[in-house]
Amino acid sequence: MKKFLTSLLTALLIIGGTTAMANDNWDKTFAKSDKVNVEKVSFKNRYGIELVGDLYTPKNAKGKLPAIAISGPFGAVKEQASGLYAQTLAQRGFITLAFDPSYTGESKGEPRHVASPDINTEDFSAAVDYLSNHKDVDPEKIGILGICGFGGMGLNAASMDTRIKATVTSTMYDMSRVNANGYFDSMDEEARYKLRETLNKQRTEDFRNGIYAKGSGLPEKLTGEEPQFVKEYWEYYKTPRGFHKRSINSNGNWNMTSSLSFMTMPILTYSPEIKNAVLMIHGENAHSRYFSEDAFKKLKGDNKELLIIKGANHVDLYDNFDKIPFDKIEKFYNKYLNK
Repeated sequence: MKKFLTSLLTALLIIGGTTAMANDNWDKTFAKSDKVNVEKVSFKNRYGIELVGDLYTPKNAKGKLPAIAISGPFGAVKEQASGLYAQTLAQRGFITLAFDPSYTGESKGEPRHVASPDINTEDFSAAVDYLSNHKDVDPEKIGILGICGFGGMGLNAASMDTRIKATVTSTMYDMSRVNANGYFDSMDEEARYKLRETLNKQRTEDFRNGIYAKGSGLPEKLTGEEPQFVKEYWEYYKTPRGFHKRSINSNGNWNMTSSLSFMTMPILTYSPEIKNAVLMIHGENAHSRYFSEDAFKKLKGDNKELLIIKGANHVDLYDNFDKIPFDKIEKFYNKYLNK
């Protein structure tokens, strides 16, 4: 089991803008709403990487509205869970921007399928840049929402970017912790050193070969011997429920060495200094629940809340409307973005 979890970790977790006319071909994993308008947008982050997102606007909206930038899960694209959250919250009166992080989906950046604690945190602030300058957005009423691995990136962005007035994390992963310590903190210092040796040896090989070796990714078929949470991932990413051709977890592989930077750059170091509101949501039965519970303990102030969803697993909070507490999320943003 320990060997399998280590292999999975490597595979999954190493895992002025411009506006274009909306594409009539709906390419999302969720049904299209007739209550919002959707348009493709692009904008650059502070490193010059062009990000691509879908902007959801309530139909017949008037005046400047509060806005929310949304990304995640880790290895997913905006046509999956982040787009579902964005469309649902746009139906409830917010302008929302679901975007692909750097190096993934329709966003630019080379090489493909690589992650960075710094650049992916910056991606959230770049989305805030875009929304702050949008003619229909009130720049004093901007929040963010991070799902899975981008929940941790969202907290990191909130600790850095004071323009973010409210942050929601859903089924959050602490990417630094899981890469440095393994699942359930099962990896000790010696095991971590050996993993670094393996990955740095791979760097040498990658340079020599001129290509980046890939992790193994989710299996094409389940054997039945996998841990329950792997089955849950598979049932989302590998079936019509959530499959998308541009999603790394559905149809690709992370670069094998992608986890190296996370192992020595803890993304939640300054989360105790977040002054603005935070709502953390996690499933009662999620294998990842400890990430949110431990991260929440570090937050300070009476505007922080942890909500555990009864009976929900990690992936339920990607797309299960019976489990995702949209009423609570709407109330939270209305309270803290409309002060």
